[in-house]
Amino acid sequence: MRAATFDSVGDDVRRSLTRKALRDLMNELARCAPLRGSYRVFFVGGGTAVLEGWRSSTIDADLYSDTDAVFHDVQGIKERLDLNIEFARPEDFVPPLAGSESRHIFIETIGKVSFYHYDPYAQLLSKVVRGFNRDMQDAKSLLETGMVDGKRFRALVEAVPSAAYAKYPALSRRAVLEAMNELLS
Repeated sequence: MRAATFDSVGDDVRRSLTRKALRDLMNELARCAPLRGSYRVFFVGGGTAVLEGWRSSTIDADLYSDTDAVFHDVQGIKERLDLNIEFARPEDFVPPLAGSESRHIFIETIGKVSFYHYDPYAQLLSKVVRGFNRDMQDAKSLLETGMVDGKRFRALVEAVPSAAYAKYPALSRRAVLEAMNELLS
């Protein structure tokens, strides 16, 4: 799924996504999922932070699924729940970390949809690279809660080959390593 923003047009402001709003979103996605098959939906960024209780709300729900069909009614869900939804995953912005697929954290299954936190190591890398204050607070929470082990994170980031940065012209290996070292110092 490519990154795409489904937010309001003009100055219409949608409600903040609290834990309750995210739970409502999960229930609606499950309710509207196609009848055939099973689906995986991943929370990224602020959704993980809110569901884990590190902050009370986020502006939008960053979601990813390896099956687009689960999002067939996303516009209706967005309107019914009065919230912003973006489709994104860390690899849209930063090089992939080896083994990411095995590090997603299961939240729960509702109907035919299983919900996960996207690989917290990949989330941490994207937050460190972006570097906004809220991102750095989330990054510290990922480390302090043990969702991410700092030594393993360092090893994964250092193992990213220099050639992997070619797809991300705004990033340099050196700058990413410096940002990581600053966080972990």
